[in-house]
Amino acid sequence: MAKSSADDKELRRACEAAIDDTKQKVVMSIRVMKSKGAWGKGKFRKGAQMAKPRVLAVSTKDKGGKTKAFLRVLKYTNGSALEQAKVYKLKRLGKVEVLTNDLSGCTFMLGFDNIRNQRVAPVHWTMRNLDDRNHLLVCILHICKDALGHLPKVVGIDIVELALWAKEHESKVSKQQNFVDGPSGDVFSEDDSTVTVENELVSQAEKEDMEALLGTYVTGIGAAEAFSERLKRELAALEAANVHAILESEHLVHEVLQGLELATVCVEDMDEWLALFNVKLRHMREDIQAIEIRNNKLELQSFNYKALVVELNRLLEKLHIPSEVSDCLAGGSFNESSLRQYIEACEWIRSAMRGFEALDPSYAKVRAVREKRAELDIIKLTFVRIACEFLRDYFVNMVDSMMSDKRNFSQRGQLKTPNHVDLHNKCKIYARLMHHLKILDKSSLPPLRKTYCSSLNQILRREAHEFANELRAGTKTPKTQSGWFEGSTAPNQNVNSSVVSAAYTTMLAVFIPLLVDESSFLSYFMRFEASSPDPPSIHDADDDLSMMEVDENGTNKGALDLGALNESLCDLLDGIQEEFFAVVDWAHKIDPLLCVSMHAVTERHISDLKAETDGYVRLLLDAMEDRIRALFTRFVDEARHQIEKFDKNVKQTGIMSFVPRFALLASRMEQYIQGQSRDLVDQAYIKIIGIMFVTLDNIAQANPKHSDIFLLENYAAFQNSLYDLASGVPTLAKFYHQASESYEQACMRHMSVIIYYQFERLFQFARKIEDAMLTSSPEEIQFQVGMSKSDLRKVVKSSLTGVDKHITAMHKKLMKSLNSEELFPVLWDKCKTEFLDKYDTFAQLAAKVYPNENIPSVTEIQDILASI
Repeated sequence: MAKSSADDKELRRACEAAIDDTKQKVVMSIRVMKSKGAWGKGKFRKGAQMAKPRVLAVSTKDKGGKTKAFLRVLKYTNGSALEQAKVYKLKRLGKVEVLTNDLSGCTFMLGFDNIRNQRVAPVHWTMRNLDDRNHLLVCILHICKDALGHLPKVVGIDIVELALWAKEHESKVSKQQNFVDGPSGDVFSEDDSTVTVENELVSQAEKEDMEALLGTYVTGIGAAEAFSERLKRELAALEAANVHAILESEHLVHEVLQGLELATVCVEDMDEWLALFNVKLRHMREDIQAIEIRNNKLELQSFNYKALVVELNRLLEKLHIPSEVSDCLAGGSFNESSLRQYIEACEWIRSAMRGFEALDPSYAKVRAVREKRAELDIIKLTFVRIACEFLRDYFVNMVDSMMSDKRNFSQRGQLKTPNHVDLHNKCKIYARLMHHLKILDKSSLPPLRKTYCSSLNQILRREAHEFANELRAGTKTPKTQSGWFEGSTAPNQNVNSSVVSAAYTTMLAVFIPLLVDESSFLSYFMRFEASSPDPPSIHDADDDLSMMEVDENGTNKGALDLGALNESLCDLLDGIQEEFFAVVDWAHKIDPLLCVSMHAVTERHISDLKAETDGYVRLLLDAMEDRIRALFTRFVDEARHQIEKFDKNVKQTGIMSFVPRFALLASRMEQYIQGQSRDLVDQAYIKIIGIMFVTLDNIAQANPKHSDIFLLENYAAFQNSLYDLASGVPTLAKFYHQASESYEQACMRHMSVIIYYQFERLFQFARKIEDAMLTSSPEEIQFQVGMSKSDLRKVVKSSLTGVDKHITAMHKKLMKSLNSEELFPVLWDKCKTEFLDKYDTFAQLAAKVYPNENIPSVTEIQDILASI
């Protein structure tokens, strides 16, 4: 068997070293495994938590004649070093429980009363074998008994078996050090172990009582067998005495049995009487219940009859149709003077219909209800038919009277602004009637709407036609202008086209609010709201006021039936767009650039339309905007075509006419745009300038000899003409920079041609030096063929002898090649700068390859250039 850790002296010394208090003495130390158990008694789960190695040490300390005992838990740190983890006072030990779920019996739990209620899982201690467990438990019990004066409760192990184990291992246990006597004392002796067991099983008082009792029976008995025989004899004597007592009381038993028989007979008679009475009572209870049910039915029937009479009287009142209502609504004709009576009758019908709807569904099958409902429907439909016929004739006659009066329309020399206030007032008289018609029969409104819209459409179209004709006739327009890029001269930029633009603005300013107002009035008057609330009583408002409130934008506050409204608006405004298109075409024919201002005015009106009823007017303006865009796009395409005509295989020189004309065109368009959306004008710029640049490149390619002169002159003219506009227009600024880049490239190419014409041999020799330096060192280049010092001297003599004459010839050639004198100073400065840069490069290369050769310095050449 492996040596127990309880006998490990090294372990005990390590525990003493780990305890801070040097006055404490370690009585026992033993290795254990610590694990957390589940809550609840006896609920042991193996593997519930990983076991951790620990050392349990029992220590004592003397203090003032009293002994204190502790149970210390030590853990391993840094390998094998021990460190104190917890300390428990053994005087708080209340229970020692060996867990029965562990079949090995090596796991136990120590219950301390000071931590009993804490919310922590109990700690389970597991020994390697039963001997280690018994060693620790015997030591703890012995200390609790002798030093602390009490024993904890032991659960799960027999204390007698523990005492027997301690006796068997007495020699081994006796080697433990006593906590009182010091190192020489023994913890357990034979007497001590016996006392420990007896004190646990029997107290001293109980022991004395047992000895006294046994002393009474043991007197005169020398052996246990004799004592047992004596007890048997006394038991037999007691049993015989009991049987004799029972036989002597036999007559009493007979008397009791007779009394029980008499009581049984009485009870049976009583049960028969009770059964008879129960049947009679049940029959009586059934009779009473039947009488109560009959009485309740009679009371309920009487109550129902009374309620039925009241309900029938109320129903008769609801079903009654007054004669004045039926006579008014079902009359043969519609009398305009009786409008108030018609409205009151309609309100009565509405209340009657609500009364029918509020009736219980069971009344729907009643014959009287069905007949009255059918009569009410007939009256309602008859009135709706008569009223609709009257309103259709009323709308037609009202429009015919307006159409026959020429004063309502524009005439020669007099513009007439349409005014429909009187027309609306005449219609508002029947607004309440229209609302009742919608409630009574929704299908009656579409024909009325169709008649109203078609009639009013005639007035609107004629007003717009007469107004547009007189507007065009009364506007003094300039002559029709020719194409911007055709002919020898551009159109006169001072032509005053503002009167034409003002005519279009006037047309929109007059008719767009009129059309918006008509759309809103149509929505209100023809009741296009999706829901139809009950109108106010006839006594609460006048006939010419609206039942539905109208908000600031002219739309009803109720939800609109937009689908039906748009259909009616189409009927109302159909064809009027042609009059607007005629004005647009007229203005475009006079000056296509007016499309820019007309587009801006149209956009402004579109942005002002926000109400739901303005949807069709917005579509009309969108159509005009598309028409203006199409006309302006056609103008731009024509301008592009006119520019393309310049490229017809004919040699062109000088500045092309379309370059300055475009500057005039751009300035006119910027005047017309008036701060509105730039999309239309920017797209025109992109298209026209794009074709201008393409045409310039094509013309230059047709004459390669003078292509650079042609390009730099035209691009310079483009920049000069658009300098002011490009600073404020991003699109023109982009093309301005593009023209500047093309101008610089053309200048560099032309300067190179002028310079190489006079100094070609000199700069070709410099290029040969650069190419040779890529493969050879500067010292080796002068020994190559054609690169010797004599070759250099020949080149310098032919090119730089009389260099002032060569520079003067270059100056004359540049002046002769240009058509624009304004560009010459700038180009001559560029030419001198380019020549100096190239000569400087040549001088540096010659100094590296031919260091001892004498060539003119850059300063000398610069002085010669400055003198010309």
